[in-house]
Amino acid sequence: MVRNKHLLFIFRLIVGGVFIWAGVLKIMDPLGFAQNIKNYRIFSHDTSFFLAIVLPWMEAFCGIFLIIGFWRRASALLTSAMLLGFIALVVITIARGIDIDCGCFGQFSRKLDYKLLVSDSLLLLFSLSIYFFKPKKLA
Repeated sequence: MVRNKHLLFIFRLIVGGVFIWAGVLKIMDPLGFAQNIKNYRIFSHDTSFFLAIVLPWMEAFCGIFLIIGFWRRASALLTSAMLLGFIALVVITIARGIDIDCGCFGQFSRKLDYKLLVSDSLLLLFSLSIYFFKPKKLA
């Protein structure tokens, strides 16, 4: 794992910024995001609406906490869990042959494809690096 604290700060800015941006765009259009969730054809109607309300706020707060360094490890763990879940959802959806937008960035979302998996995997690597970094204790 990465041990350079300056590089890890850049990772925090990148992951935090992406999660804030994605969260805010979804918060502004919860019905649109609920429809994006339903398009995956995995979640029920009620679950889609619940996720459309809860997930964007989790994303935004985790992003903010990563950037300011408050609850850094907990936020990195939660963002990693969300990214793992999303990566699994994308893989399942691609394997099922469903052609939809990811719904990640509201109206700015892109189609599900392998490039999305690569970018999400890179964000996951950054997030896990943040989680596993333990600053040296002062003597």
